[in-house]
Amino acid sequence: MESSELIKKVRKIEIRTRALSRQIFAGQYHSAFKGRGMAFSEVRQYHYGDDIRFIDWNVTARFNQPYIKIFEEERELTVILLIDVSGSNLFGTQSQFKSDLIIELAAVLSFSAIHNNDKVGVIFFSDKVEKFIPPKKGKTHILRIIRELINHEPTQNQTNIGEALKYLTNAIKKKCTAFIISDFIQKDYEQALKIAANKHDMVALQIADQGEGKIPNLGLIKLQDPESRKYFLADTSDVSVRQAYEVWWNNLRKQNKELFQRVGVDMATLYTGQDYVKGLTELFKRRG
Repeated sequence: MESSELIKKVRKIEIRTRALSRQIFAGQYHSAFKGRGMAFSEVRQYHYGDDIRFIDWNVTARFNQPYIKIFEEERELTVILLIDVSGSNLFGTQSQFKSDLIIELAAVLSFSAIHNNDKVGVIFFSDKVEKFIPPKKGKTHILRIIRELINHEPTQNQTNIGEALKYLTNAIKKKCTAFIISDFIQKDYEQALKIAANKHDMVALQIADQGEGKIPNLGLIKLQDPESRKYFLADTSDVSVRQAYEVWWNNLRKQNKELFQRVGVDMATLYTGQDYVKGLTELFKRRG
């Protein structure tokens, strides 16, 4: 993409998503995602009833009277976005591809985070980690993330969610809030998800399209798997073919939902061509 076209696209996404994050999500985001714990603030003289575990013995010895450490909630978070850039996201029947919705969601979450004075980092993944942008603060950093999202061309088309989760676990040492944004058309990542969820506060945003769940009756058609790039013929006039696909799709969605519940990861499903504000606000309210 040429730089002038890229700048226009980044600006368009920035205008829309900054307004949404400021007007709708800022307060809900603040209450939905907690700080890392209690951070030291100051010392003051000991008062009757104070917890003696917090006496600062160095200051007490210096002034020859008891002083106590005061703590306050540490609000600053590190937010990591794990973004699926595999081939299956280049699909859409409702005015946009899944990849377009992913970019917009990532921008909204990023601007919500910097309004809360949080750091934001990104992991792009296919069947490997494609790119890691370390967490930082500031609008310039967020605009870089959006540019990278728009312009990134993955080197692989397939998906390995487990690899991305392992990378998160190894690369981010302190507890963070991690949003994994994917269509989750993959199995066998439960163990990696369990390990990541034990260390970090994980949230799953499942990206979907209304046209994915059923195959229309179009007769004999040539299809391509967007991840393997292999072509195959399918007789969509055969009812059993359409039913088998629908059963597979519904089972996959059910298995993912049960997995997130079992591991204790909050999840929302957001659809292309639909207003995602409701889904995100409901997710934030559940956590608030």
